[in-house]
Amino acid sequence: MILEPSIDKLQTKINSKYTLVTLAAKRARQIQDTQIHQVEDPNSATYVGLALEEILEEKLIVHPDYVMPNE
Repeated sequence: MILEPSIDKLQTKINSKYTLVTLAAKRARQIQDTQIHQVEDPNSATYVGLALEEILEEKLIVHPDYVMPNE
């Protein structure tokens, strides 16, 4: 099974796997709740896949100085 977008492509946008996973999970929950995403022609049918596509298309980014608060 090949996952798209690939981890190699995603790590060119966000080099920390931990940050990538955390960001994708939080965004996937938002997409699930709102049913709104920023990808024009998505390839993925899952919320996590949509979040990863947003990261790859640089529609979702992490500010380098941002520290996530404990929730």
